[in-house]
Amino acid sequence: MTLDQLRVFVAVAERSHVTRAARAIGMTQSATSAAISSLERQSGVRLFNRVGRGIELTEAGRRFLPEARKVLERAKIAGAVLEQASGIARGTVSVGASQTIANHWLPRRLATYHEAYPGIRLDITIGNTQGIENAVMAGRVDIGLVEGPTGHGVLIRQVIDTDRPMLVVSSSSSAQIAPGGRMDMTSLPWVIREEGSGTRHVLEELCERTGVRFDALRIVLVLPSNEAVREAVEAGAGVTIISEQVAAASIEAGRLRAVPVDLPEREFALIRHSERALTPAQRALIDALSGR
Repeated sequence: MTLDQLRVFVAVAERSHVTRAARAIGMTQSATSAAISSLERQSGVRLFNRVGRGIELTEAGRRFLPEARKVLERAKIAGAVLEQASGIARGTVSVGASQTIANHWLPRRLATYHEAYPGIRLDITIGNTQGIENAVMAGRVDIGLVEGPTGHGVLIRQVIDTDRPMLVVSSSSSAQIAPGGRMDMTSLPWVIREEGSGTRHVLEELCERTGVRFDALRIVLVLPSNEAVREAVEAGAGVTIISEQVAAASIEAGRLRAVPVDLPEREFALIRHSERALTPAQRALIDALSGR
């Protein structure tokens, strides 16, 4: 078996879907299927059951998955040792970023980094804060960029910027705000992100500070992206808490208006696993993102 076959196997096993795995690792669907078939043929072991249009691990596949991950991790460490010995920033850096950072904060900084280090490939994964934290812990990405709190003590967390959350409504909304900026949070229709997202955590914290139970809120929509949330609120679906970076253009254009509620700034943080050695390329990216 080869490392490439193991990478394909792990990608398919983690997603339970050949097409999504192929897209994630930059291969065609036919090449991904061929790699799995070749691995099964060489080993004489069926690793996946094909059930209708779906695919799932066999018992042998479930036992093999953690071992395949360990081999890939050791190969990554071996490559890092060689890169460190050479002192040359090259190779690939995988970055996981939560949505606000990936779509609004990161692109210009990555362009500057690529100009300085054109020989380094950057693989970017976008998810919510919780998903990115889990990816760093599992070694699926080298560096995480998150906008919410993280819970694993083994992670090194470095603040790289701050962000201002805002409560916004459609410009035509009649959301009721009491004197002093107080409002009845339970009377408003809320449009929010999924569990594990940074902006949802800001709303949960606001509920805690004001003594309102989160499950008492009238949540009308739960959406998987900031852009979907923003557009739903622009259309009058309800109110939301969202990053100023996401809402700024819509506020300026008059499609949204900010509600005067005091929300603390939140951190944009870079996270990495403390037990994994940094390559020169990773170190250079960390320096670039932290403004060094």
